[in-house]
Amino acid sequence: MSKKRAIFQEFSDSEKPISGNSIGIIEKGSGDKLRRITQLWLKALFCLIVLIILVGGLTRLTDSGLSITEWKPITGALPPFSAESWSSEFDKYKKIPEYKLQNEGMSLSEFKFIYWWEWGHRQLGRVIGMVWFFGFISLLTFGKTNKSWSLRLLLIGILIGIQGTVGWWMVSSGLTGTLLDVASYRLATHLGLAFIILGYIAWLILLLGKNDTFLLQARRNADQKYIFLSTGLLYLIFLQILIGALVAGIDAGRSYTDWPLMGGQFLPPDLFYLTPWWRNFFEDPGLVQFVHRISGYILFIFCVYTWLSVRKSANKSLKFCFNLVFAVTFFQTILGITTVMYAAPWEIAIVHQFGAILLWVFVLRARFMTKYPPNNLLSI
Repeated sequence: MSKKRAIFQEFSDSEKPISGNSIGIIEKGSGDKLRRITQLWLKALFCLIVLIILVGGLTRLTDSGLSITEWKPITGALPPFSAESWSSEFDKYKKIPEYKLQNEGMSLSEFKFIYWWEWGHRQLGRVIGMVWFFGFISLLTFGKTNKSWSLRLLLIGILIGIQGTVGWWMVSSGLTGTLLDVASYRLATHLGLAFIILGYIAWLILLLGKNDTFLLQARRNADQKYIFLSTGLLYLIFLQILIGALVAGIDAGRSYTDWPLMGGQFLPPDLFYLTPWWRNFFEDPGLVQFVHRISGYILFIFCVYTWLSVRKSANKSLKFCFNLVFAVTFFQTILGITTVMYAAPWEIAIVHQFGAILLWVFVLRARFMTKYPPNNLLSI
């Protein structure tokens, strides 16, 4: 029969009521060395994914995404070196609709410019895959990662592999038929998955930044209202990112450059001219931009409501976190309006995309803090 414990007796080191599969513990045994190493590895992956999202945006803005017409994950890592190789790649590009309908007469030097953008984008994807693979194998071989965390880290690699496949699925949509660009819904899928991977890695980094005891105790102090509001805000931002990808996919940001009206009226003219009707939500530039505007207004209003609600909290850190969320949302809204009014030049458009990354990460951090609020209350 086990010995009874006094009600205020402390747990000894050998009797900590935390299992090896707890959410904040990554290794079997004591010490934080593996936690720090894993966190650094995940931060490197995080930075690389931010970079590839931005390079992907510039690849799209320079109309470079269809310059490589084949998918060669391994052999494609080597670019053309000889004049014959460049001529062969250029001949392949000349066979697709984008060249025939938009870029006919393009010089070889102009082709090289767009080719290097797409090659760099794909090469970054390969680097990300290798950084994940070698890091994951090293942790399994030399670390003591428990089963729960091993599966979480494995999921990153699975998502990266799926993302590579989705990327080619997206590119292939613009190689035949009459499309001058990739299908917008495939672009939205590709960008959406990139943000999911980025958010997932960010969440793991946040978990590893806290010890298990803190996470277990902080969760008991969570306010369900703030969790609900931050979750809603996260979903709205993700939806806005997807709609923004649809805008980018058909250059809808350049279709109407006045604000707050569109073509001098609230609704853009000639709505639902495509058949069947649902195609208009993906292919009508006016309607797609209108939906992006309206969803942006809804997001901003909900952000203001969430911000004002959290300001009533006694937790200083939580309030500061949502102050940052509101500031970035306000900046991103103004930047979106500016992008439209200047017909989406690449210099402004890429900053707008970077703003989406910042907002996504800041809201994700706010969501984490609502679930695991820090013990940082205002003195009363």
